[in-house]
Amino acid sequence: MTRFFMHTDYLPFFPLKLVAFPGEQLNLHIFEPRYKQLINECVVEEKTFGIPVFHEKILDYGSEMEVVEVVKQYSGGEMDIFTKCVGAFKMKNFDEKAPGKLYAGGQIERLANVVDHTDGQWTELRTLAKELVQLIHMEKELDIDLMTDSFQLAHKLGLSLEQEYDMLQMPSEAQRQQYMINHMRLAIPIIKEMEGAKERIRMNGHFQHHDPLNF
Repeated sequence: MTRFFMHTDYLPFFPLKLVAFPGEQLNLHIFEPRYKQLINECVVEEKTFGIPVFHEKILDYGSEMEVVEVVKQYSGGEMDIFTKCVGAFKMKNFDEKAPGKLYAGGQIERLANVVDHTDGQWTELRTLAKELVQLIHMEKELDIDLMTDSFQLAHKLGLSLEQEYDMLQMPSEAQRQQYMINHMRLAIPIIKEMEGAKERIRMNGHFQHHDPLNF
């Protein structure tokens, strides 16, 4: 039986209106006193922090981040930092202030990442992704062949914050890939219709050649 939750831990929290997927790099400018304290402690103690997703309220799932590099430090203590997501978690509790700290914190359960997709599923997902990229004329910017899993594709293909949050909660790669396949099966016909409408608008007012109709 697969365990979808791994060990628990207490993390400092930095809620944001975004989803960071495992393996993703996120660049942040740190300026609030509570987050300057949080990041300084993470650097000195070599510990991670959590980004619970905020969408109208703080939600139950989030991303565990490590500080890769402090790129620039300003005279007032502000920082530009590179961070990387090392995994997803479910929040067990939220403390508005961690004990003795300016920032929030809470107990989390880490989600496992189960690689259980089939080659056929991945082939179908990449085929649909390539079709979508061609429709939106982004072939040069997005090379689907360089991407290796659903997380790498997710931010590139126009998912909403709610859809990205759905994916963050899924410990199964097969489940995430099927979710994206379903999304693109719905999105591609809509985009095709929009492209057709744009072409009809461009043709409006132009001289048009029509083949004669036989009745």
